Amino acid sequence: MYRKIKYILAILSMSFILAACGENEDELHISEGMGAIERMEYESALEAFAQAEEAGENERLIKRGQGLAYMGLTRYEDAVNAFLECLALSDGVVQDVDFDVNYYLATAYLKMGNPAQAESTFDAILGLRKNEMDAYYLRGVARLEQDNYTGAKDDFDVVIAKYPKDCDKLIDIVDALNQNGYGEIGKDYLNNMLTDYGNRLSDYDLGRVYYYLGEYAQACRYLETAKGEGSADACLYLGKSYEATGDYNYAISVYNDYLVKDTTNASVYNQMGLCKIKMSDYQGALEAFQSAMQIEDNGMMQTLAFNEIVAYEHLGEFKQASVLMENYVRTYPDDSEAAREYEFLKTR
Repeated sequence: MYRKIKYILAILSMSFILAACGENEDELHISEGMGAIERMEYESALEAFAQAEEAGENERLIKRGQGLAYMGLTRYEDAVNAFLECLALSDGVVQDVDFDVNYYLATAYLKMGNPAQAESTFDAILGLRKNEMDAYYLRGVARLEQDNYTGAKDDFDVVIAKYPKDCDKLIDIVDALNQNGYGEIGKDYLNNMLTDYGNRLSDYDLGRVYYYLGEYAQACRYLETAKGEGSADACLYLGKSYEATGDYNYAISVYNDYLVKDTTNASVYNQMGLCKIKMSDYQGALEAFQSAMQIEDNGMMQTLAFNEIVAYEHLGEFKQASVLMENYVRTYPDDSEAAREYEFLKTR
């Protein structure tokens, strides 16, 4: 269960966060806070930033760090306020930190359901750095959220013109189009890539292109070859392609074969759990989700926690599902779908 806007966060480079760790040896509490964010320990990060304030450390970096921690806690309004305070502390000379914070700010606006403000923020970024391809892509997403397909396409076309053979960037665009009701336009982009560069793409990229085109037999053909390289992504796309054909048993075998070699990939466990739900193997799904949750720094705890609850519901264990959902909505108050589900569970 991935939330609608997950692709927006995926496009933001973790290098922004990693570069902030240890920027100044004198900012010890800030470094501790940024390290906690990297480990997804957001409450601990806020405690470290509070200590940084008491110690008189760099106020701008504290506000940026607090904003990132609030983002991790899905407290987006608090995140916006922290990022705005960070920007307000500028000395008037535009620095790299200002661009980083504007990216975070725009993403927080999107998560709050305010794409117009996000678009304005990306406008500001592009006004100063006209070659920021991530900003073009993300502004396109913000425009799609406002049903401005024409404006979004203009931005996406800029990205594709810059990186015509970059399958990752194209798939980001196709994901955004699919999730906003423009799937056929996404297929046009994919077919254009096949026509222009199909003979230069790897088996993995060809498999992904055919997967998003809905040509799952072709996707399986190329991804079976790509699977030999041992990547988790190739395994996931291959398994999902077989799921799309209805061959759940073979998809499960794909996931199991990968997990024999690598038991540390939460995404593969999660996808196996989702496949088992389709097979009505709810106990097996629960075990898959819980196996993923045991992986340290798995990077997808919110998704796994929600899916664990879904599995308990399918098993008819509504009391356990309700207890877990109560904790979930407290941890992720931004998830309105989960809040509605919690109200339902309380009646069971």
